[in-house]
Amino acid sequence: MWGLVPLFWPLLKPAGAVEILAHRMVWSLVFVGAALLVLRRWAWAGELLRQPRKLALITAAATVITVNWGLYIWSVNSGHVVEASLGYFINPLVTIGIGVLLLKERLRPAQWAAVGTGCVAVVVLTIGYGRPPWISLSLAFSFAAYGLVKKKVGLGGIESLAAETAIQFLPALGFLVWLTGQGDSTFTTEGAGHAALLASAGIVTALPLVCFGAAAIRVPLSTIGLLQYSTPVLQFLLGILYFHEEMPPERWAGFALVWLALTLLTWDALRTARRASRPLIGGIDAPGSTGATGTTSAALDTERVTSGPGPVDARP
Repeated sequence: MWGLVPLFWPLLKPAGAVEILAHRMVWSLVFVGAALLVLRRWAWAGELLRQPRKLALITAAATVITVNWGLYIWSVNSGHVVEASLGYFINPLVTIGIGVLLLKERLRPAQWAAVGTGCVAVVVLTIGYGRPPWISLSLAFSFAAYGLVKKKVGLGGIESLAAETAIQFLPALGFLVWLTGQGDSTFTTEGAGHAALLASAGIVTALPLVCFGAAAIRVPLSTIGLLQYSTPVLQFLLGILYFHEEMPPERWAGFALVWLALTLLTWDALRTARRASRPLIGGIDAPGSTGATGTTSAALDTERVTSGPGPVDARP
């Protein structure tokens, strides 16, 4: 579903990107709020309101993801699907870079090689586009920053999305009311079908997240991390095969370097996860070996984050 999202945003024309974004914020809160009401999961809200630091972080996350969502909608509806998909391909490399620069994390040689290859790819793509791939870089950096903030918040996916859209709700609703007063809103002027499509932006945002939550408890985390690469792959293929965007040789070269970097990351993550699992396998029958499970699970989860394309709470 995340990979097929580029097919949805053009259906909302003639609404502009900002109007679509505002409707996405408003209707996402409605949909997620209804889901939480059915699940009776409201205890976290009271706890969050008593923690000003977490509220500030949620506000920062809402701000960053607003930029990410708005830019993605604009890029798809402006004919930049391929460049937008590149942003989610290079997101793991940007996330690693943030880990090194801000969190002082140490990289293994293969990770350094992947980051270096990614930097060369950006240079090649800059030459190919005749400008820096600013859409890709903006999407990658905003989503990586979102992941950094989310790491410090520690809320579940649905709960976090509810908190973020609650912060977005009033400004988005105010903008829609103002737009209607100006006579520029398409919600009431383009027919019931168009209004229903705008409202369904909330479902398009939240439903994949609900499915992810259901899958996360049934599928190994390392598998989920690899499956998440299908999102930018599908978006890239749609840009080439469905939207017929141009791909001259220099852009193919840049994308090939990015894919090489991701291959290095994935290989390194799988190798490290395999090494981490060996002590557990060897110690299953040993007395007092039950404590190894937590350590190995943590190592596997760390590798999933490294090998996957980034946070999953608020995909494009």
